[in-house]
Amino acid sequence: MTQDDAARLADEVDRLRRENTRLRRREHELSALFASARELAELRDSDAVLARLVQRAHEMMGADVTYLSEFDPASRELRVRETAGSVSAAFQQLRVPAGAGLASAVVESRAAQWVTRYAEYPSDRHEAGIDDAVSAEGLVSILGVPMLTEDEVLGVLFVADREEHDFSPEEIALFQALADHASIVLQTARTLRDLRRSEDETRQALDDLTGHLTERDRANTVHQELVHAVLAGGGFSPVAETLSTALGRTVAIVDASGRLIAAAGLPLPEGMVELAPSTLAAIDESRASAHCVVVSGASGVHGVAALMAGPQYFGTMLLGEGDFELGAVDRRTVERAAQVGALLALQQEAVAGAEHRTQSELVADLLDAVPERRADVERRVRRLGVDLDRLDALLLFVVPGEHRANAARTLALSLDQRALVGEYRGFVVACYDGQAFSPDVEQLRARLARAVRHPVLAVVPPRSPGALPAAASQALRTARLLAALGTDGVTARTDDYLPYSAVLDADERSLATFLDATIGAVRRYDETRGTDLLGTLRAFVRNNASPTRTARALNFHTNTILQRLARLDAVLGERWRDDEQLFRIGLATRLDELSERLHGG
Repeated sequence: MTQDDAARLADEVDRLRRENTRLRRREHELSALFASARELAELRDSDAVLARLVQRAHEMMGADVTYLSEFDPASRELRVRETAGSVSAAFQQLRVPAGAGLASAVVESRAAQWVTRYAEYPSDRHEAGIDDAVSAEGLVSILGVPMLTEDEVLGVLFVADREEHDFSPEEIALFQALADHASIVLQTARTLRDLRRSEDETRQALDDLTGHLTERDRANTVHQELVHAVLAGGGFSPVAETLSTALGRTVAIVDASGRLIAAAGLPLPEGMVELAPSTLAAIDESRASAHCVVVSGASGVHGVAALMAGPQYFGTMLLGEGDFELGAVDRRTVERAAQVGALLALQQEAVAGAEHRTQSELVADLLDAVPERRADVERRVRRLGVDLDRLDALLLFVVPGEHRANAARTLALSLDQRALVGEYRGFVVACYDGQAFSPDVEQLRARLARAVRHPVLAVVPPRSPGALPAAASQALRTARLLAALGTDGVTARTDDYLPYSAVLDADERSLATFLDATIGAVRRYDETRGTDLLGTLRAFVRNNASPTRTARALNFHTNTILQRLARLDAVLGERWRDDEQLFRIGLATRLDELSERLHGG
């Protein structure tokens, strides 16, 4: 064999050895790709598959660092998701902003990009955070390949060396194949997430639809039963019972004054017996909106619905806590039940209005005491089951005109059923048997004030067996006197004001004119000069016009009182101590003092 033949043989053997090495490496790469394909087919945990894929790429490429960055299409950032061979915590949490680094160049070009020396990469691509992370890992050469679908970039797969390295076409092709596998993992994971989200949304929509249908079925049932309850004429109790059964919770109905008139689903929570401030606030909101309002806070009441007919307020429907939240249809059902309750209240009010007019006429005939009508009054009273001869007590209440009918209804419900209650000469009056029944007048007055939402003045004359007209006359004079003095929101007994009501029976303007004409000058004198001549005048009147007794009562020297009386001469005129004039001044000072006392002065 010649020397040339030997050389050719050696070259052929070397070529065959290189080809064998290449084929072995290719076999190893294909085995790795097939293994990745099997893992993709058995995909269960996308994070675990990605981590394994990055690790296999790291081993196959023989690189120092391998990592995968996921692309966020909203912010156009790339976030490092999986790494192999990395030693820097900052690098493992790296975020690459849009337009920066080698990663953005891969995303923009949708093709592989590499750099042999990262430090020599174009300066406009450098960014401080990226440079610090690359420097912390000591990376020199970097290759990045895109992970693509048909219409978007999912991320970038990177391999990097800490020494200078030229990436061969075979390495780039292999790495791109691995990146394609990673693309499938990311796309599958996103699809699964979308499917789970869609499944959750579908399940939620189905639950909402089921709940809505359930609410509608409840609403239809309640509507039919409410109609039946109204036609049957059972009042408020069937309404409360129907709603309680349908909604599975306690239901109570209270009137405008807060008095319980119907309930179902007992026992009642404490919050339905004593209404908490949060419940009262919700009632006000429901009155304004005519809607069912959920009560905030742990009050024992879940929701309220006012019984409204236009501007008229008849009461409130109170709902206790239940096993489920009230949906929109349930709340409308409650509002419909409240409307039914308002219709019942209107019906009852019409009946009560007719009865109120009848009783008011009867009370007027009784108190006016027209002898010719005595027999007729006795007959009408007897039809009501009342013994006229036993009516010996009277109560009078001062209530604004638009609230008198409501106050009379509330009063009638609070008194003995044999009492007569009606309007008389602009006041609400009750006549009853004082021996058989003794009401708490202050409690009654407070109840009426709550019902009409306005202060109420109560006047109580002494019991008058066989003389109710006289008691009514006395109560009327006292009520007019106190009204003229601007007094309200108290309970007054006629005996306490008898001296004044017997002398004066005037309205507020007339009384004010009388007080100003008699002692108005003294009051103005005191206001101008900061003195207290009015106090001296009051003491002088109380002590029988005696300067000595007045000085003793005020703890002053008699000469001081005489000096003050001289000033009063100048203010009131020298004849103010004459008999007739002093009587008027004495009455005026006592009335002025009474008014001041009643108003807390």
